[in-house]
Amino acid sequence: MLIVYLNQDDLSYPAALRSYLGKDVPASISALGNLEILKQNKLAIFCSAECPAELVLQTHNLIETALAPGMTVISGFHSPGERECLSIFLHGIQPIIICPARSLTKMRIRTEYKKPLDEGRLLFLSYFRSHRHRSDIHMALSRNRFVAAIADRILVLYAAPASKTETFCREIVGWKKPLFALASDLNQNLIALGAKPLNPRELGNWNYG
Repeated sequence: MLIVYLNQDDLSYPAALRSYLGKDVPASISALGNLEILKQNKLAIFCSAECPAELVLQTHNLIETALAPGMTVISGFHSPGERECLSIFLHGIQPIIICPARSLTKMRIRTEYKKPLDEGRLLFLSYFRSHRHRSDIHMALSRNRFVAAIADRILVLYAAPASKTETFCREIVGWKKPLFALASDLNQNLIALGAKPLNPRELGNWNYG
């Protein structure tokens, strides 16, 4: 499977990037996998590096009981909480977009990715040019902004107080995008910022087409 490069004049280039990233909008992005997934409604998932066990369990329950199988999920899937979600999605039927904080060139395709790639329900998408093979803190933030810009809705599982994830959420609130947080006292900092406590019944009523 070959890497495809999408320029801003390409019909598959996400128009939302121009709307939200301003001067940081990339002239081109790279993709590997089924580009049709980009046309679907997308739920971004973010989580701080450390996530309380209570919220990990709540996330499992949410995915298993409320997240429709047809809902496309997008994330860097880098933090332990995000990777936990990815492990569940890979064994299900969710369309998945993985956005690494590096270029796609020289990226190893893990064994667990091959089946969903063959099934057409996995897409790798990158903000970075071909020479950026090692991620750093700045690249991770750029990747997260890229993910949030593309997504239709954003779910934060947990953002530790005063963490980089919480600071990032402050920026997203300013974008006026639908931002949700798991309903928990542990997420009161996010709710105070403007995130809406997630009602699983509302999640089940979202349009997944």
